[in-house]
Amino acid sequence: MRIAMIGSGYVGLVSGTCFSELGHDVICVDRDPERIEKLRRNVMPIYEPGLDALVAKNVAGGRLSFTTDLKAAVDGADAVFIAVGTPSRRGDGRADLTYVYAAAAEIADALTGYAVVVTKSTVPVGTGREVAAIIRKTRPDADFDVASNPEFLREGAAINDFMRPDRVVIGVESDRAREVLSSIYRPLYLIERPIVSTTLETAELIKYASNSFLAMKITFINEVANLCEKVGADVHDVAKAIGLDGRIGPKFLHPGPGYGGSCFPKDTLAFAQTAQDYGARQHIVETVIDVNERRKAEMTDRIVAAFGGSVRDRTIAVLGLTFKPNTDDMREAPSLTILPALLQAGARIQAFDPEGMEEARKHLPPGITYATSAYGALEGADGAVVLTEWNEFRGLDLKRMREAMQGDVFIDLRNVYKPNEMASAGFQYQGLGRPVPTVRPSAVAQAGARN
Repeated sequence: MRIAMIGSGYVGLVSGTCFSELGHDVICVDRDPERIEKLRRNVMPIYEPGLDALVAKNVAGGRLSFTTDLKAAVDGADAVFIAVGTPSRRGDGRADLTYVYAAAAEIADALTGYAVVVTKSTVPVGTGREVAAIIRKTRPDADFDVASNPEFLREGAAINDFMRPDRVVIGVESDRAREVLSSIYRPLYLIERPIVSTTLETAELIKYASNSFLAMKITFINEVANLCEKVGADVHDVAKAIGLDGRIGPKFLHPGPGYGGSCFPKDTLAFAQTAQDYGARQHIVETVIDVNERRKAEMTDRIVAAFGGSVRDRTIAVLGLTFKPNTDDMREAPSLTILPALLQAGARIQAFDPEGMEEARKHLPPGITYATSAYGALEGADGAVVLTEWNEFRGLDLKRMREAMQGDVFIDLRNVYKPNEMASAGFQYQGLGRPVPTVRPSAVAQAGARN
């Protein structure tokens, strides 16, 4: 099959590359000539493990190419995927569909034969109908169908999610369109990946409902963690026990400083707004949004309290800046709320992130010192905060960490470390939803700590 992918951002680039890996001929389109030029030189605009190697492989195989010429890409394509951004609109939280509708109009002008125009972007119910109306108005003679094929890619694991998905959702209205998309996804069907074929509206709603449910699970366990702290329970044991229930499952039951990223914040807002528009308010989702925003502010208060009520003139090491590990994505990351508040309160920040510091500099206020390693961030710090659970932080040497620091406060907002081990190493350790360590610092740890 020949595929045109309109938009070479996260979703478009990963999806287009994986389609080419399945054996299809794919042309990825983007308006930004600099991005296209970099992609042609195998310079990735995002950090996603394994993506650069997969792009290089399929470019070399002649199945993947990049262009700014939408018309040439669409000419003769069997399917045209719209994978442009749908950010939250300022003021009301609705998805901004400006780029989607602009792409639809350009596609209409470029169609030369039958094609399925597929919305890959996350869009509200009714978007597919509007895309079809735009194309028909622009090109009444065009031979096309519109379909919905939402993505379910986790940043940091996107290639595996595409190649071995839990399910593929296809919203179509004609057998012809269903046949095209079934052919595109046939390699996944052969390895018994479930393909759910449904209507346009249902497919559009599935993505929002799915992400809203996952955001709800995260928010639920964060609230449970708060209760665990009050009653002396361990949230990890609670999460493990309830996650063993097949009706619940273990995923997304890890306490943290609140969800962030490019999907959950905007998708929950758009889902809630769509529901209000149709007179079917999603009260649970609205509460999830509110609780998650308060969660980030509460984490700042927790850090300040750990320093005795004031962080003025205190040096705080921050480990992790991105909203999750294995990505450089800073969108809606808790660090964007927590670090400015700490700076405003008079703290000095020394931060390190394995992949996200270049992006962080664009979004965080000046005054932050960016270290070249985790140990460098800890050097001379009065205390430390873990904001992102990068694997490399799990392997740090506790004795070396303690010796690097001036103080002993350690706030683990991802529960990366074991409380008793941290206490034994000489830290005043605080996690989320876990009992306060009862182990006293060892004599070795006390002797090694810097006064």
